[in-house]
Amino acid sequence: MEDNNDISQELFEIIERYLSGNVSLQELKDIRQLLELDDDFKTKVEDVKTILDGLETNTLKEQLDKLNSDTNNTLKETTNNSPKFINLKTITLAIALIIALGSIFFFSTPKNEKLFAEYFKPAPGLPIKISNYKTSDFYNAMEKYQDGNYSMAIKKWQDLIYKNPDNDTLNYFIGVAHLANKNIDSAIPFLERTINTKKQFYLINDAYFYLGIAYLNEGNSVLAKKYLKQSNATSSKELILQLKD
Repeated sequence: MEDNNDISQELFEIIERYLSGNVSLQELKDIRQLLELDDDFKTKVEDVKTILDGLETNTLKEQLDKLNSDTNNTLKETTNNSPKFINLKTITLAIALIIALGSIFFFSTPKNEKLFAEYFKPAPGLPIKISNYKTSDFYNAMEKYQDGNYSMAIKKWQDLIYKNPDNDTLNYFIGVAHLANKNIDSAIPFLERTINTKKQFYLINDAYFYLGIAYLNEGNSVLAKKYLKQSNATSSKELILQLKD
């Protein structure tokens, strides 16, 4: 019987690609559904994120190599044809041990949260005409958004996006509304869909900025810098300079 803390190498790589933003829209949709329905899978994603965040530094890589052989063996390929598994609990405990010994990690910090609070401002909504408001569910939700009722706006837009999941404008505003509600995990997949649109989105620079500060607040400095660098917004350039400190 498989240990709940064991994960196949294939699944580990899929989660790694998801966390780095390198999955297709269909894979992203499937993963988000699993995260909502499967608590065990959600735990595995969180554990893989912990591992990858820790492995960002060469110091951690060197120290992991020096851990006991039992830990190292979890990362080696098996010599038979059986599936390869990685024990997340063992590696996570190893990382916790290194933290206790004084290693430096890039998890979410008060500085990250302070920068997020300083630079995040909800995106301006789209202009609403009386004729738009009366005939369009989208603009009806936009009014809620502009009034600061982000939860109601999200609820109304969610009904629309089920019918048109690749709509970049819907994904963008739902993502920013989640950020405004401080639901960072919920915001990220919508912003990722926005930047993965096949056509040039007119708010693409803002989308990269919001996705960058979302990952900054999550403690993922690598992805934060990746997306901030792709935005030409002045705030993005300022943040990148601060992250170099």
